[in-house]
Amino acid sequence: MRVCYFGTYRQEYSRNVIAIDGLRANSVDVVECHVPLWSGIEDRVDKASGGWRSPRFLARVLASYARLLRAYRQVGPYDVLMLGYPGYLDAFAAWPLARLARKPLVLDVFMSIYLISEERGLTAQSPFTGSLIKAVEKLACRLPDLLISDTAEYVRFYGTLHGLAPERFRLVPTGADDRIYRPAPGPSIIDGTCRVVYYGTFIPNHGTLTIVQAAHLLADERHIHFDLIGDGPDRAEAESFVQEFGLSNVSFRNWMSPTDLSARVARADICLGVFGTTPQSLMTIQNKIYEGLAMARPVISGDSPTVRSALTHGEHIWLCERADPAALANAIRTVSADRGLQQRLSQQGHDLFRARYSVLAIGRRLANHLEAVSAGER
Repeated sequence: MRVCYFGTYRQEYSRNVIAIDGLRANSVDVVECHVPLWSGIEDRVDKASGGWRSPRFLARVLASYARLLRAYRQVGPYDVLMLGYPGYLDAFAAWPLARLARKPLVLDVFMSIYLISEERGLTAQSPFTGSLIKAVEKLACRLPDLLISDTAEYVRFYGTLHGLAPERFRLVPTGADDRIYRPAPGPSIIDGTCRVVYYGTFIPNHGTLTIVQAAHLLADERHIHFDLIGDGPDRAEAESFVQEFGLSNVSFRNWMSPTDLSARVARADICLGVFGTTPQSLMTIQNKIYEGLAMARPVISGDSPTVRSALTHGEHIWLCERADPAALANAIRTVSADRGLQQRLSQQGHDLFRARYSVLAIGRRLANHLEAVSAGER
């Protein structure tokens, strides 16, 4: 099977990297037809807040799609035209190409741009832009022959928001890149310190304020230290909280390269997932959860039906109430005090990851869906 992976998708984003390399690992011929459109997260935030009206941006869009169509002419025959994430705008350029080639069009919807914009307050800054994003997303989801999502909960959300039938979707979990995030010797609390690591974007979705509040509750337990890595709108408030209470058990670090980050995670005794209660948080299983499993580290995260649909509490992961600092503090106490529990979570979580959520396993599942749609199955 030959797949044309098409669009202005984020080429370095883990969802696309895992999809492309996973397909190739399963003997699928993937040719990338890609042209960048966005210069970074600040650029995307600005346009979702109303900055798309800029003539310079509209000219950039036209130039990017002109280049993309020129690149497409060099692709040659293929069996499936697949749009990487985010590919909502790409659907309007890809649909006529797929129809002319008489090949199926597949879109990885992964996350709702409208929901993300709403949760981050961007649609409130420009309600018209919010309505436009919602309309574009709805129409874009109706053009492909098949939609790819990562969880059943997200499929239900799309059904409610855009009226999409669940039969139009196939599930491909997020997974993790186990070529970067792989087991490495950990500290095993040898020096008496339990290192609790969080990394990611400091946003309500992830519940980083809950983490520092839990650290406050554990301040007298000197052997537990929190390492918080990343940046985002909630970091300033988290740092202010730590300073206000004089917490010496919390360190903040800036973003690192994937290689440096994986080395830091390898030194963790406990990896933290997410603890927010936003719809986006509740409907997804974030990369950091799978990456902790990939590295055979014990993972603590907020409970939800979505997480329980993929992982078992006490076997693969330790779950606690979301947005509840006391519950998180108790979970950290429990896991840090029980070496047998740490080993069980590490081993069983990693075994499940290898079977279902590695690059090879994700690619196998995606390849099966693409082969089915290529054969005319819907």
